Amino acid sequence: MSVRLMVVDDHRLLAEALASALKLRGHRVLAAAAPTSGAADLVVGRAPEVCLFGTAAPAVPGTFDPVVRIRRERPQTAVVVLGPVPSPRGIAAAFAAGAAGYVRHDERIEGVERAMVKARAGEAAIAPGLLQSAFAELLDPVSQPDDEGRRLLRLLTPREVEVLVRVAEGEDTRLIAAGMRIAPSTARTHVQRVLMKLGVGSRLEAAALAARTGLLDRAAGTRQGPGTVG
Repeated sequence: MSVRLMVVDDHRLLAEALASALKLRGHRVLAAAAPTSGAADLVVGRAPEVCLFGTAAPAVPGTFDPVVRIRRERPQTAVVVLGPVPSPRGIAAAFAAGAAGYVRHDERIEGVERAMVKARAGEAAIAPGLLQSAFAELLDPVSQPDDEGRRLLRLLTPREVEVLVRVAEGEDTRLIAAGMRIAPSTARTHVQRVLMKLGVGSRLEAAALAARTGLLDRAAGTRQGPGTVG
């Protein structure tokens, strides 16, 4: 059964690839766009049945603000979030904002289609296993966010703490280098070390982890001043 939809992701290439795959399977794709901050304008203007909303950082505050607006101004459109293996807070934030479903971004295309159809029908579109694991973690957390943030912070040097704060503020390598008065190559090395120590693969994931665990607030409190050229 064909679904009239749009695909929005912070990475245009991912949005276009998924849109192309869904077109080949007979669905009517109204738009494939980036970034997700513009999702609400597109949905309100084109009125799809379903909006696939891709994000790498479901637990970051403000991520689902466009979903809140879609729910308010275009309640007929079902939003299905495509995201990483989330924290319980990520799932909760998505549904609290008005999303109708949550699908892991490593799901097969058939799974995405099933979620689209269920969401359009007014059903909650989320894999039972994903929901169960989220509830399990909420009921019996391994560690409190504050504890986890403290543990992660101990892994970083003061220099790396400052780098993390700057990464979370959206600074690129050039701005980090200028702000810390270090060479761009040194700034790049610091960023890579931070990602490695936190066990994440990108700056966005590092920022999301820092926000989710409370590490960002702790890091901001210990941020040091400008350094020397390195």
